[in-house]
Amino acid sequence: MIAFVLEDVRSGNNVGSFFRTGDAFNIAGVELCGITCHPPHRDILKTALGASDHIPWRGHESASDAISVLRSEGYKIAVVEQDSRSTSLENWNPVKGEKWALVFGNEVRGVRPETCDSADVIIEIPQLGMKKSMNVSVCAGIVLWHASQGMK
Repeated sequence: MIAFVLEDVRSGNNVGSFFRTGDAFNIAGVELCGITCHPPHRDILKTALGASDHIPWRGHESASDAISVLRSEGYKIAVVEQDSRSTSLENWNPVKGEKWALVFGNEVRGVRPETCDSADVIIEIPQLGMKKSMNVSVCAGIVLWHASQGMK
């Protein structure tokens, strides 16, 4: 079982993409933290194409608050971020029956250091290009697909 945690994701279009991608993989829910906008924001509706109507979501003051709730529900926490402590995505192998919350951060600043410190694992997507950066909602699709392979 997978849940998304969005920490200060500023674009409603990105938030809507998380809902739509999450729907494709039947995620458990989306935790909207900090400045992340909530449905029925028009930009979310534009990209979610109805997915935000049936995927459960909750709002939180901070990712720390969301993580506390998710841990009490039995979730492990995986932050997706470039960090010196990161594990390459291909080396992270969740298995069927585990509950994982995938934390994604702000489009410019990424996931806050204190949120990274609270993770069970920090995952980094290997990249070959010069920029070493990709859209946050694209990252979600890549990580979610990888997780789904082990959780079948």
